[in-house]
Amino acid sequence: MAQHPIELILLKQWATYIAIPVWLMDVEGNLVFYNEPAEALLGRRFDEAGIIHADELADLFETTGLDGEPVPTKELPVVVALTEHHPAHRPLRIQPLDREEWLEIEVTAIPIEGEGARHLGAMAVFWETART
Repeated sequence: MAQHPIELILLKQWATYIAIPVWLMDVEGNLVFYNEPAEALLGRRFDEAGIIHADELADLFETTGLDGEPVPTKELPVVVALTEHHPAHRPLRIQPLDREEWLEIEVTAIPIEGEGARHLGAMAVFWETART
């Protein structure tokens, strides 16, 4: 496994201290970390899930708009931040891996830029707004 840039390592460390769910993706779109508050919403500990490759994410985490219609992957806030290099926000519904109920969440994602304008990935913060 390749070494992550220092900026991602520091963000991972920062995320372990934050009380809001945080999700980190590398420049290839792989999920490289989510914190303990995110584990509670997603329904699986990161230590159990490990790094999840980009092509597996859509199949693992079911996501819809608030209307219940599927959201194209390219329109998810973290993907917008990753591919278009600008912040994005959207309300969504997710189905945690450990239960049947859907959760309504708000997601805000930002691109991660390193020194010299190196694009390093994206970070999303999200929180539950309602259960459906």
